[in-house]
Amino acid sequence: MITLDDLLAEIKSIASDWIVQDKIALGELTLQVKPECLLNICTLLRDDPRFDFKMLVDVCGVDYLRYGIADWQTSSATSSGFSRGVERNIDHAAHTPQERFAVVYHFLSLNKNQRIRLKVMIPDESVMVDSLMDLFPSANWFEREAFDLFGIIFKGHPDLRRLLTDYGFPGHPFRKDFPLIGEVEVRYDAELRRVVYEPVSIEPRTLEPKVIRHDNRYDVEKPS
Repeated sequence: MITLDDLLAEIKSIASDWIVQDKIALGELTLQVKPECLLNICTLLRDDPRFDFKMLVDVCGVDYLRYGIADWQTSSATSSGFSRGVERNIDHAAHTPQERFAVVYHFLSLNKNQRIRLKVMIPDESVMVDSLMDLFPSANWFEREAFDLFGIIFKGHPDLRRLLTDYGFPGHPFRKDFPLIGEVEVRYDAELRRVVYEPVSIEPRTLEPKVIRHDNRYDVEKPS
């Protein structure tokens, strides 16, 4: 079987202009591609017999808002008691990268027994990328899920509707700036005999994660 290094070299010999970054880590090959070149490289990977990636396994969205910024004291607060929660910085704009959202695609070649991951960064102002429906019909519900949860628009999708939330649901629950308590409460009203939406009655609060401290009573003595 061809190695990942050989596979990467083969792809770059044809499509180097379409690739922004490449990485082999933990036995997996990841290519970050230009959004405008997504359909081109997916067609190449599917139709070229040297690659033969005919199965789209998964499509998922990513929100990089506040990426790399810690909201909690953890190991550094071991001796400071249980007041570890820090105030959340709600100034999201100060930490929003130029390309906040990404879409990640996983492909499988059954004949070659290989996998590859493609990643496309999307500018925050558009939140739009080409749909893969014409190339891989299995992208249908994957793209609808990413649209529902992240608000990513897949251009050319024939039926881009919400999949997991209600059609009138406000916002996109997997975005990092979506409130943990939600936007509205939902309950069934017996008198009206229907589901009603109401303002959230839960007061937001800072939660404190559990930290398990080291206890030397449970250390295993090493033999001399």
